[in-house]
Amino acid sequence: MTGIVIVAHTPVASAMLGFAEHTFGVLPERVRAVDIPPYEDTKISFDRLLKAAYGVNRGNGVLILTDVMGATPANVASKLEALGPLSGLNTPVIVLAGLNLPMLMRCINHRGENLEELAQKALIGGQQGILRLGAKVAEKN
Repeated sequence: MTGIVIVAHTPVASAMLGFAEHTFGVLPERVRAVDIPPYEDTKISFDRLLKAAYGVNRGNGVLILTDVMGATPANVASKLEALGPLSGLNTPVIVLAGLNLPMLMRCINHRGENLEELAQKALIGGQQGILRLGAKVAEKN
């Protein structure tokens, strides 16, 4: 089972994990949340993310979901991914930015997939979860 770490600006990561617990009735196995508060030293943020990744790692890969590309949570996650074997995790890491609830639900439902397949399903779920409500569907000619 692929491990999942949600890393985002405080309190987004914890709120996302709380949503998952509410939806599934239990806290999902091997899913952790790391909230990054304003002005936290990035070394501390990185260490907390690494600890969470170790906590969910069972050798099948770690998928890190982050909120905004280019912001501190994504930068810290990207640093972990870039370390590769030097991180000590001994498993591949993939980072996806643009976290939304449909993406998270897709990840939790498909954790049995290999890391690359799970990442693709997460991306598709996240994109398909973005809709304009109340708009008329265009008719095909």
